[in-house]
Amino acid sequence: MDEFTAKFDRLSVRNREQGNVEDDNLKDQEDFVRMSLVKRKKDFRYMERIEGRLVNIAEGLELHTGVFDAVEQKKIVDFVYRLQAKGRAGILGERTYSEPRKWMRGKGRVTIQFGCCYNYATDKDGNLPGIVRSVEADPMPPLLISMIKRMVSWRVLPPTCVPNSCIINLYDKDDCIPPHIDHHDFLRPFCTVSFLSECNILFGANLKVLGPGEFSGSLAIPLPLGSVLILKGNGADIAKHCVPAVPAKRISITFRKMDDRKLPYRYTPDPELRNLRQLASPSVKPSAQPAHSSPQAVSPHSQNLMPDVRLTTTPASQARKAEFQAQKPETASQSVKDSMSSNPFGANDFPTLSSTSSKPSKRSWK
Repeated sequence: MDEFTAKFDRLSVRNREQGNVEDDNLKDQEDFVRMSLVKRKKDFRYMERIEGRLVNIAEGLELHTGVFDAVEQKKIVDFVYRLQAKGRAGILGERTYSEPRKWMRGKGRVTIQFGCCYNYATDKDGNLPGIVRSVEADPMPPLLISMIKRMVSWRVLPPTCVPNSCIINLYDKDDCIPPHIDHHDFLRPFCTVSFLSECNILFGANLKVLGPGEFSGSLAIPLPLGSVLILKGNGADIAKHCVPAVPAKRISITFRKMDDRKLPYRYTPDPELRNLRQLASPSVKPSAQPAHSSPQAVSPHSQNLMPDVRLTTTPASQARKAEFQAQKPETASQSVKDSMSSNPFGANDFPTLSSTSSKPSKRSWK
């Protein structure tokens, strides 16, 4: 167990036994431990010559891994498949769900849009590529809102650019996304979250199409499961990006903030996305532990997986509490992965990511 988890276990046991820390502070401690385990790469670099000068086309790209754990990923994937079933049954909005005919390799990716309807090409009504302002799209479901809260809270997305729309992509084997730059109806940064199978995303100022679903690019970035790729700067506006034909089923969710000047005419802001804040380092003043004290029941707050996602305390971690009460954090050496791998919830008991209620929606997201 590493020093973050060792320190958290020692403090949480002591605080629960003595009752000297408020619930909100304990929640922040739990959140902070999980947030501290996220790995962040922000130094991507690949130089290409553009109009006679060398430019780092990867400037602005960030990869945050470990943002959503395996249990959370399963909950999100299961929810996406339920949305797909609703779309096929005609329950979702007409422009929310799209499942084109698979007429050749690389074609036929399913999309589900919330917050707005984005046109990839001029449609039959003459609407140009971009946000179709005359279409009222389905609002984002609470689970997706909780994902946004998690990313803002854990300093993956800035609170100054909170997404208010998203598009879910469901890939079958050999589906792809061709080279493109995201439309400027959406602000920067935006992000994409990866599920089900790992794949590469390609970047380059001049991506080449080699064949159906096959592309070549200057820079390939692997997208681990549960990771969040942030796009801004040159990585969003100078380099194109694409996803070549995937080797297995894959789901990605791209979250973007609409330009206020491009909002749909009937768009209503979601109050759950207002005034989001980044998680601050918790301040705890531990006091001496009484010799006669004994471990108490785990606080119910550690049973919630936040947006706001709480660290789940397991029986295994409880058994290790006594070991770490007298041990300094810096002496701990066991990998924290052991403490994060077990979960007390069954497949049907996984709690929602969100611990707060969302506004009623005109769709049922169960």
